[in-house]
Amino acid sequence: MAAVHPPDGFFMIKFDILGIGEPLMELSEVSRAGERLFLPGFGGDTSNATIAAARQGAKAAYFAALGDDAFGRDFLALWQREGVDSAHSRILPGERTGIYFISHGPDGHEFSYFRAGSAASLPGPDDLPVGLVPSSRILHISGISQAISTKACDLVFKAIAEARAAGGIVSYDTNLRLRLWPLDRARATIHAAVAQSDICLPGLDDAQKLTGKTTAEDICDFYLGLGPEIVALTLGKSGTLVAIPGRRELIPAFPVEAVDATGAGDAFDGAFLAEWLRNGHDPFAAARYANAAAALSTLGYGAVEPIPHRARVEEFIASRA
Repeated sequence: MAAVHPPDGFFMIKFDILGIGEPLMELSEVSRAGERLFLPGFGGDTSNATIAAARQGAKAAYFAALGDDAFGRDFLALWQREGVDSAHSRILPGERTGIYFISHGPDGHEFSYFRAGSAASLPGPDDLPVGLVPSSRILHISGISQAISTKACDLVFKAIAEARAAGGIVSYDTNLRLRLWPLDRARATIHAAVAQSDICLPGLDDAQKLTGKTTAEDICDFYLGLGPEIVALTLGKSGTLVAIPGRRELIPAFPVEAVDATGAGDAFDGAFLAEWLRNGHDPFAAARYANAAAALSTLGYGAVEPIPHRARVEEFIASRA
């Protein structure tokens, strides 16, 4: 695995974690006095994860294109409030920000997306800001970062190459959205990206589709075989299976009365990466911390609002000791 240190050359480290991907305006269903309401919020997997990292104390940055609308401006204001550097993100004149709706039913939450052709899907590799990736310890991207367009996919591969050349860490969440691309194309692209990553953060359901494996152990073996040094496979209420060469451990979940798991995986990602950097690169301890953060994130509605800050996570862990 690449060492975490300032890379040689012109660029010096400015950020712990850099996220690249697709911000989405969120409208989340709630019931109040018998009425069905949709409350505004924020979403987008890597944006959520980057905010989660910032709330754990990491120095975070985000790169994306935004629509020339109120939603795009809202995201810039959100990242500023959260202490996430977005100096390289920009609003594209005449374009729009993607939107999604969260509905809730007996089988959990359901997503409805209006994202095709959004501003986030338009930048290509030539639009990646010079020096941004090499100035970051960890680059965090996902399957969604690549699925939104061919140009976005190529941009992510360029960012991965820059991170590796600079001695940085590449973190990849396999987030699979089959509405965005067919399984065979998703599988080929995601596996190629994971093979160039240091940390792989899959979820069980997506990983089963992508790998054709059914057990958590076989999935971890598969992903380790592609090249990452760390695999943290989230298993929902069963916890997280963390695997490195020569060792694996099931890290139990923290039981809570969840109301909405929309952003739990993203909260896990950001908390895991922030804690991994903070604790001297122990992925097992990082997963325990991230399990707690993910559990707390399910106690409110929407992706971003319920993501906990570090003090709350530490208090929660201490209360369960």
